[in-house]
Amino acid sequence: MDLSLFANPVFLVQNLVDGLSRGALYGVYAMGFTLIFGVLDILNLAHAATFMWCAFAGYLVMAVGGLPLPAGLAAAMLAGALIALLLELLAFRPLRREGADKLSSMISSIGASLILVSLAEAAFGAQTRRFPNSVLDPKPFYIGGFSGVRISRAQILILAASVVLMVGLGLFIRRTKMGKAIRAVAASQKAARLLGIDVNGVIVVTFLVAGALAGAAGILVALLTNNIVPGMGNQIELRGLAVVILGGMGNIEGAVVGGFVLGLVETFTIAYAPGGSDIKDAIAFLILFIILLVKPNGIMGRGKADRA
Repeated sequence: MDLSLFANPVFLVQNLVDGLSRGALYGVYAMGFTLIFGVLDILNLAHAATFMWCAFAGYLVMAVGGLPLPAGLAAAMLAGALIALLLELLAFRPLRREGADKLSSMISSIGASLILVSLAEAAFGAQTRRFPNSVLDPKPFYIGGFSGVRISRAQILILAASVVLMVGLGLFIRRTKMGKAIRAVAASQKAARLLGIDVNGVIVVTFLVAGALAGAAGILVALLTNNIVPGMGNQIELRGLAVVILGGMGNIEGAVVGGFVLGLVETFTIAYAPGGSDIKDAIAFLILFIILLVKPNGIMGRGKADRA
């Protein structure tokens, strides 16, 4: 390892930018993941497959259809919302109606995920899809000249989108009538029904919002990596779960904080640790383990009554 890297401020800031953009992606993905957990107290393990299909939706709209980036982002979020709605109606609601336990619902989501991935493989094959340069110019900006910090347009978009989505979701949950209904259902479905809240309707809205967030994450990852394949959800699923646990199960702000923590840890491990790319997962999950020893409910974990 080159010890001079520690004294190089450009290298340090570059890794900070890369880590924050990586963490922002994790946070956007995890917000939808944790929202469903906060309301239903179950893990929707089909969230990664939804994320993958949304990346393909954005690709079809922008690379094949030739439409601009805003249309691709809108299409990806709409696709995510529709897929999540189908999951709620076909994979979760029948089990909930029969009083099935949470394990059954989680297994149902795994089955739905396998179906979605298989359908994507049949539709698109194993070939990697890539965006043309016309979708988002890959030429980066340099802060401080060509020897300065490099930041791509995709990274700027990711950081801006993560802030907008986090603030927007927080305002929706805490300031709107539907958001308050979501919080009531998260606290107690039985009590929410006694208050006259349409629990199934609230759950539908929750899935729609979570799916839209998966769509945003899918298209942002696709733009950053320019690597769209049916198995791309596998690369983020475990990290998304780790981020949710790290931030606090069911906590939206915690998902964002956890995403930034994991993204920074991974990036700085790759940059500074010997064999960093090989041990980044080990280091990241070791830190996760240590944090959970100190705060078992996560960085911003709260009780069930305060979830979502």
